[in-house]
Amino acid sequence: MRNTLRALVAGIALFAGLSLAAPPAEAHGPSRQKTTQEVTLNATPDEVWAVIGDFADMSWHPAITATEAPEGAEIGVVRVLTLQGGETLSEELTKFDAAKRSYSYRMTVDNVAALPVSNYSSHLTVKDAGGKALVEWRGAFYRGFPNNDPPPELNDEAAIAAVNAVYQAGFAALVEQFGAAE
Repeated sequence: MRNTLRALVAGIALFAGLSLAAPPAEAHGPSRQKTTQEVTLNATPDEVWAVIGDFADMSWHPAITATEAPEGAEIGVVRVLTLQGGETLSEELTKFDAAKRSYSYRMTVDNVAALPVSNYSSHLTVKDAGGKALVEWRGAFYRGFPNNDPPPELNDEAAIAAVNAVYQAGFAALVEQFGAAE
């Protein structure tokens, strides 16, 4: 019995030693990407907030042809954005602070045909920069393809470029409306 127990313990020790000596499996999935874009406008923060501060109204952005959402800034409200070309994005309001002129939201359903990202969340804020409006738009997301070896249109670079393009198009429309601060 003692010999059997010793053999069992030795076998367990040998197995444990081999398990510890085995190299870790190499797994590489997508990493969380982040981007921040800013623009300073020739308007007061309150003037700009009056245009972009309503979560239910994205008519200021040139890529959006329609916004469907209940009125108000209730946490949990979902807006559906219709893009040029007909694709839609659904986004949920997660934070809203009118006094700080900011809100945060997240995409509720991934649509990589419309935006090649997944698990997208964003924060839009208007700050006072010496009487001018500093608009900051931040996003965090994963690429649209969750596995290794993504196709070029769903890789990290495509995801970052697409989100930056959305932000820059919105900023260009705001600059057209308010002018860029000098």
